[in-house]
Amino acid sequence: MRRYLRVLLYYTCSVNSPRRWKRQAERLGATLDREPLFSRETRDIEPGKEREMKARRINTGIIVTYWNPYWRLPPGVCGMNCYMDSAFRYIMRRPDSSEGVPVREERVHLAVVACGQRLEETLTMLKSALEAWPDPFRSRLNYTVYPITFPPENAKEWKKLFKPCASQRLFLPIILKEVDSLLYVDTDILFLRPVEDVWAFLSHFNSTQMAAMAPEHEDPRIAWYSRFARHPYHGKTGINSGVMLMNMTRIRSKLFKNDMTSVELSWEDLLMPLLQKYKLNITWGDQDLLNIIFHHNPESLFVFPCQWNYRPDHCIYGSNCLQAEQDGVFILHGNRGVYHDEKQPAFRAVYEAIQKYPFGADPLHFLLLPLEAQLQQSTHTYCGRVRHLFTKTLQRSASRDPASGR
Repeated sequence: MRRYLRVLLYYTCSVNSPRRWKRQAERLGATLDREPLFSRETRDIEPGKEREMKARRINTGIIVTYWNPYWRLPPGVCGMNCYMDSAFRYIMRRPDSSEGVPVREERVHLAVVACGQRLEETLTMLKSALEAWPDPFRSRLNYTVYPITFPPENAKEWKKLFKPCASQRLFLPIILKEVDSLLYVDTDILFLRPVEDVWAFLSHFNSTQMAAMAPEHEDPRIAWYSRFARHPYHGKTGINSGVMLMNMTRIRSKLFKNDMTSVELSWEDLLMPLLQKYKLNITWGDQDLLNIIFHHNPESLFVFPCQWNYRPDHCIYGSNCLQAEQDGVFILHGNRGVYHDEKQPAFRAVYEAIQKYPFGADPLHFLLLPLEAQLQQSTHTYCGRVRHLFTKTLQRSASRDPASGR
């Protein structure tokens, strides 16, 4: 089976700095260019011709395609600091295991929204995603840049919800109509296991499930939603949308139960009325809206274990993620800015270790050992006391024979 990894990066910058936008986009390519198999070609696309662009496979190469996305911005949204929403699309192909034998193709779509100063964080997330794939998967890669925005009639209101552009994830099923399934992650996510491992949860969905997320907390006594929420939420502790796996075909076709009308509504028709009803009662923006939706439609949600979305809440007051204690952390989520302050040095240590790691280098000597040394400096915190959970997966990966792939 051929397997591709396609990454959709929604990226923004100031309207008065198109040259800077191009340079920053090229920085992403430069990170991947360190792989000797990759070369790069750049060309311009005229506005309005994005639908003619197809991801093209070449023997070895990265294709970076740009065009001016200003024309897609809805009226009234642009200003001196107007955001441009665009996407980087990556495709990875696994070489055939046997020649001349037809194989089934599977595309793994990974989406991230990077607004404002989130470029460095996004690059580090992508490095963790790419490095976690075995070498054969990384042998071919190309990506395309294209613009995506909010629905024009409500763009201004959606953009200011919680954080700029955070609510973009709600519209992925509407915008990316050609995509069947997709894994959305926040920029502050780090993959310690291959992306395909969380993608595999799609095969665990029953006939009614169409999205997968982890609980917001494991203990209702100290969970945020059970203590403070002023709106409905899923389950006993709510769900966290920082890692969100979606069967978007099912989402587009389902009619959702709600507390606004006895009539079930489509995803597209549900979002704006839901915001209008609850906008004075929600704190975490689009994540709260997702909690409300799946509170009324619990049969539609698959809940995966906390080790796939491990946050400071899982260790800040003592370890409370049993699955991580057993098998280690699989996906690290450094929410609340913990990668960039001194509040949780264990999380920051993992982020900086991956950020500094030379792409494609020996993970044992250039990632695991420096990380373990840095984690020794975090033992004064509760999260630092369970630092072995942060390195369990990396230890297993680094101990494998490099010839067999990570």
